[in-house]
Amino acid sequence: MTSIPSQSDAAVDQVFQLIEAHQEKVARLPPIEEAKTVLYHSTRSVLSTFSQKHEGYPSGSMVDFACDDNGFPILAVSNLAIHTKDLLANPKCSLIIAKDPEDRADIIITLYGDAVSVLENERDVVRTTYLARHPDAVWVDFDDFIFLRIEPKVVRFVSGVATSLFHSEEFTNNEFREAKVDQIYQFSKPITSHMNKDHANDTKLIVQHSTSVPVDFAYMLDVDSLGFNVKAGYKDKNFKLRVAFPRRAEERKDVKALIIEMLQAAKSRVG
Repeated sequence: MTSIPSQSDAAVDQVFQLIEAHQEKVARLPPIEEAKTVLYHSTRSVLSTFSQKHEGYPSGSMVDFACDDNGFPILAVSNLAIHTKDLLANPKCSLIIAKDPEDRADIIITLYGDAVSVLENERDVVRTTYLARHPDAVWVDFDDFIFLRIEPKVVRFVSGVATSLFHSEEFTNNEFREAKVDQIYQFSKPITSHMNKDHANDTKLIVQHSTSVPVDFAYMLDVDSLGFNVKAGYKDKNFKLRVAFPRRAEERKDVKALIIEMLQAAKSRVG
C-alpha cells in the first residue's frame, strides 16, 4: 500500500526547497578565495604518493601541515617514513583536505603538486611558520626530520557533492598564489564560541529573518567577510545554511556591528 505523505512531511519538503533556493543565491567568497582560506587554516590532510614498495599503486597517509605566505603546504616529515621515501623518489603527490570530514557535501580541496625540499636559508622561517600551527611538534628538530614544501600544480575545489548545488573548479599555481586569504575567517573560533555559548537564540532569530527558513536551532560554524555558516535543524532534520551580511566586514569589529544590526532587524520584524 502506498503511504500518503503527511502534512508534516510536506512542510519539511517545503522547507528544504526554501533552503536550496536560498543557498543557490546567497553571497559567498569566490571559490578560489574560499579554497585558499580553508586550506590556510587547516592543519591535517591525506597525502597521496607514488608507492615505491608497491609499484604502480598510490600510497596514502595522514599528515600535518602548515601553509607558508603563498598558501603552499609545508610538511615536517621523517626520512624514516614511507611517504618521505616515496616523495624523495618521486615528488609528485596530492593532498586532500575536507573542511568538514563528517560532511562530504561541504568543501573538499585537492591540491596536486610537487614536494620540494626547503632550502637551508629558508628553514628558520619555515620552522617558525610550522610551529605556529603545531606548537607541540618538538620532533621537527630531530636529525631525521626535514621540511618539504608542496608546490601546487593544480588546486581543485569541490562543494555540494551529491546535491543539486554541486560545484567544481580548478585553479593554476599562479591563480592560487595570487588569491587572498579572507582576513575575517581567522576570527571564526572566538566569534562562534561566544555566539553559541551566550547568544544561541539570537543566532536562530537572525537565521530565520535573513533566510526565511524556519529553524529549531542554529549553531554558528564559521565566519568570513561576507557572512557566516550555521548548522541548523528543523523537525529532526539537520542541515547547513549560509547567512550573508548586509555588507562586507573589513575588520573584526565590523562583524559585531553587523550581527547587532541583523539581530535588531530580526527583532523588529518579530515585534
